[in-house]
Amino acid sequence: MQRSTEKLYKIFKLEAEFNYSNRAVVGGLEKLANSWAGEARADGLAEDKVQQVLSRLEQYPNLDGTGRAHALNEIGQVLDIAGIKHLPEPETPAPEPNTVLEPEPVRPLPPKASKPSRGSMQKRSAGPAPAPNQATARGLSASVTAVRGIGEKQAGLLAKLGIFTIEDMLYYFPNRYDDYSELKLIQDLDYGEEVTILAWVKSVKTFKGHNNRKITQAIVSDDTGAIQLMWFNQEYQMRYLRKDMFLAVSGKVEQYMGRHVMYHPDYEQVDQEQLNTRRIVPVYGLTAQLSQRWLRRAMHSVISYWAPKIPDYITEYILEDADLLDLSTSLMEIHFPESKSSLRNARSRLAFDEIFMLQLGVLRQKNEWNQLKSRTFAAEDDWLAARASHLPFQLTGAQFRALDDIRKDLASGRPMNRLLQGDVGSGKTVVAALGLSIILHNGAQGAFMAPTSILAEQHFASLKRLLANPEDTEAPLQDEEIRLLIGDTPTKEREAILTGLAEGTVKLVIGTHALLEDPVQFKDLQMAIVDEQHRFGVAQRAALREKGENPHLLVMTATPIPRSLALTIYGDLDLSVMDEMPAGRQPISTHILYPTEKERTYNLIRGQVAEGHQAFVIYPLVEQGENDENMAAVQEQERLQKEIFPNLRVGLLHGRLTPDEKETVMRKFRDNEFQVLVSTSVVEVGVDIPNATVMVIEGANRFGLAQLHQFRGRVGRGSAQSYCILIPENNDSAENERLRAMESTNDGFVLAEHDLNQRGPGEFLGTRQSGYAGLRLANLTDIHLIEKARYYAEQVFENDPTLAAPEHQLMLDALNHFWPSKEGDLS
Repeated sequence: MQRSTEKLYKIFKLEAEFNYSNRAVVGGLEKLANSWAGEARADGLAEDKVQQVLSRLEQYPNLDGTGRAHALNEIGQVLDIAGIKHLPEPETPAPEPNTVLEPEPVRPLPPKASKPSRGSMQKRSAGPAPAPNQATARGLSASVTAVRGIGEKQAGLLAKLGIFTIEDMLYYFPNRYDDYSELKLIQDLDYGEEVTILAWVKSVKTFKGHNNRKITQAIVSDDTGAIQLMWFNQEYQMRYLRKDMFLAVSGKVEQYMGRHVMYHPDYEQVDQEQLNTRRIVPVYGLTAQLSQRWLRRAMHSVISYWAPKIPDYITEYILEDADLLDLSTSLMEIHFPESKSSLRNARSRLAFDEIFMLQLGVLRQKNEWNQLKSRTFAAEDDWLAARASHLPFQLTGAQFRALDDIRKDLASGRPMNRLLQGDVGSGKTVVAALGLSIILHNGAQGAFMAPTSILAEQHFASLKRLLANPEDTEAPLQDEEIRLLIGDTPTKEREAILTGLAEGTVKLVIGTHALLEDPVQFKDLQMAIVDEQHRFGVAQRAALREKGENPHLLVMTATPIPRSLALTIYGDLDLSVMDEMPAGRQPISTHILYPTEKERTYNLIRGQVAEGHQAFVIYPLVEQGENDENMAAVQEQERLQKEIFPNLRVGLLHGRLTPDEKETVMRKFRDNEFQVLVSTSVVEVGVDIPNATVMVIEGANRFGLAQLHQFRGRVGRGSAQSYCILIPENNDSAENERLRAMESTNDGFVLAEHDLNQRGPGEFLGTRQSGYAGLRLANLTDIHLIEKARYYAEQVFENDPTLAAPEHQLMLDALNHFWPSKEGDLS
């Protein structure tokens, strides 16, 4: 089963467990459309199948429970997912989508307190904060049942949409809009335009097209002309379309045999009341037993009463200087816009709010960290130059700049909180070691944490060469003062290390998460380093920090992060970027080969192994499913060993192995017991194998750019020329834009920007701060918005670091509301 298909299957199973309430995905299954389509196309799925799935996903919120179950079943048939046909039917039949549940007028809640005056951004002495707007706050946090006409039954249905309070209703934004303000007549339609028309259904029928596809066709007319509406393999549309229905139809005008047609359009039955509004009408995500009309009316009652009562937490100065709409107007316009321009301005303001809150949160955390005191450590220029002269290579300019940043942090009197970001092979470990040497030279202790035991062993070997070299009389450590502590450390040795750390005789310890365990106590921990920091949570870093008294913290990542994203998700950290590779390092020669050219790849591997080198071969799957034609690691390792490389030793590494089994395989590969290692994506961040010179990635079109670049970074770590071969699943996939980007550059930062634009921030965020998952409108690829929000957030903190000024009281309340776990803590 392909990755995109497997993803849908899991979501559909969850949706069935939720009784087809459209809760398996935040915002509804229709939110899957764009992201899933990209993954499906990357998987090589035929475009007609992609379009069929998209049409069902987009119609999903408008269907009743039975219709939704059938829609998922039909998707299963399109994608040949056998398990979907076994999903249960809805427990109770749901009414037709247009059932109307009439609300009563909103019951007024206590009025808000008077709005405090909003001053400028000029710095002022902190005075007493105004009385909080308790009445409004209580009203917004009230249950939706406080609205007349919303009883327990309706509240239960709204809960399925994530709506529990009045505030939730205010911030439950429409999925899309039907624009009745600029309706077009059918006779005026032009090919290629996205339009909304009003028309009567003249006929509906289903027939078989070529390839036996069942086509549902509706002919609609507005008296100036007629247009066909067509759906492929969606016979259920016959249950909802009737002759003489009056519809609002939205879609793209295409051509079929010289006549206008809309494929898989959105539609909604329209009454005269809607038509008479001649407005832009919101369309909300729904759940079974809630109609669009009922929810729209309920939202209008709540928005019209509460939106004008919401005080704006952004000061007048920012609103004017940043050209932002006020909050009350924005909330009204995003739900019931007067015009396209007012909708655009409302979305812009509310998107700004989301990024602004993120920026305030990370800046507050950074500000609180900067208030702490730490021991200072200075390094004389001559001493540090002598340390650098003992290195077997010349430092790059980027390494010198990063080291200078670290020196300034250590001498600042406040704890370092720095992210060292550098591409694979840029020399981050050397910079970290030189920073550690300053601490160790002054008699304090350091800790270095890596995500796996084998990486910890790798760093242990490197740091011993750099810091405890017996040939270096000025080395800051003796051999016995640097130790390795991992899960496999023998008990007796472990006890000796723990004693040495507690007494201070062990100066530097390298390990895994075992360093966080309670028995590990330091006498004087003054610097902690975390490698591949995205593999560790904020809480884990905090636990390591608590092993000392405000120790300096350096976190490192080999994942290039675009500047716009770094400003947002790592705004609490000072950033050092190493964008320069060491001299003499050869670029990895990267090539796309067609699946029919694999013999060239095998010859390359044979030639490199004959010269004493090794090779990786990556596959997207562990094992093949019954109906899966994609290559998988287990089967391919057997084939390569028996048929292609019978005289070589071919190892196997995948995610279903236990951690100990993975470690064993990687050690054997490192020790050259395997000449070829077949692996899945578990090798993305892995051990340093300087002897490996070939990276072959099968099914390369199925991986994102960030993953492809990390795979490539597993080779080219020695002095020999290295190669990365990208083999897509079929010849058509060879034109994949990501693969072309990989072939064109070795620069991870260029690729990161490309990946951010193509796939969004998901590749970089992982499971970091929970706040990012809640972004409704903001796009983390919008560099202008991010820099704009950061500019004003920095102004606020420069003038009022604690947000204690009266004009910032509402801003402080909003910030605490946005980050409820702990003030400024983004864990």
